[in-house]
Amino acid sequence: MVEVEVPLPGRAYRVVVGAGAVAGLPELVGRHPRAAMLMDRAVAPPPLDLPALKLAGGEKSKTIGTLKRVLDFMEKSGLGRDGALVVVGGGSLGDLGGLAASLWQRGIACYQVPTTLLAMVDSSIGGKTGINTGKAKNAVGTFWQPRAVVADLDYLRCLPEDEFRAAFGEVVKYGVAMDAPLTRLLRRDREKLLARDLEALEPVVVRCVRAKAGVVAEDERDEGRRALLNYGHTVGHGIEAASDFRALHGRAVAAGMRAAARVAAWSAVCSPNLVRRQDELLFGFGLPGPLPPVAPSKVLAAMRRDKKVRGGEVEWVLPAQMGRALTRRRADHELVRRAVREVLAG
Repeated sequence: MVEVEVPLPGRAYRVVVGAGAVAGLPELVGRHPRAAMLMDRAVAPPPLDLPALKLAGGEKSKTIGTLKRVLDFMEKSGLGRDGALVVVGGGSLGDLGGLAASLWQRGIACYQVPTTLLAMVDSSIGGKTGINTGKAKNAVGTFWQPRAVVADLDYLRCLPEDEFRAAFGEVVKYGVAMDAPLTRLLRRDREKLLARDLEALEPVVVRCVRAKAGVVAEDERDEGRRALLNYGHTVGHGIEAASDFRALHGRAVAAGMRAAARVAAWSAVCSPNLVRRQDELLFGFGLPGPLPPVAPSKVLAAMRRDKKVRGGEVEWVLPAQMGRALTRRRADHELVRRAVREVLAG
């Protein structure tokens, strides 16, 4: 079991990573007079005797209508200002539950129990919450930090293969944008990781958690360095929105990373060798893999509606070298169109 602190002033919290980590949940949640649980109906419940609302996971759950269902459930469960919501599921349910917790009684305690690899390494940490609109991902949301994150690696044993593999898009993101030694670890242990060897997975998850915790502590509200975490997400979110959120997030991010690296190379920000090395790393994990058919024009239109647009222009995260990316970059429109077309063509 490994604990990583997210050292935010006045509201620091722990991320606990390891097989069997949910055994510590009763002690954490027991500090509140009343608690309730929002959980993915496809996963096994943690050892908590709480009223529970079970929903289907996935981006389709992140709607105003589903948010109302969660708020109604919290009201019926009698959660006061000293209550807590425990969210058990993947990143989509974590986004939804975190938003509900931030809104109910103007904000109550939230405990995140990520059950997917993608949520463990990324979305459960950092306090970003959100739901989608008809045209944009996470367009409605808040910043609301959890009280704790409990990442029990045992949940990964039952994760569908497609979801498990797709999550390595986010893992590779950390390596290329922030942590070159992680890319070497991924290459060395690729077979063990794909076989779900928990001893191999734990240090990878912990390394990603530490990277994100450091960035969040420095830039909680996404006003500077935290933009690094958006590497691959500019085109990735465009693909998700253009596909009506049928594209798996990790696969869309992997495609977005391939596009961003090409824009960087064609703009002389990085070498063509980085594009090749990143592609080889992604391909080794089967990424981007199958994506729903989407027209490049629709992806480009969706990108212009994203939260990363400033002054009418998309701001990019572009890799400069393995392990170091640059933020708040503008890109030539024709290069962007060329990169999107090339990546979507396979």
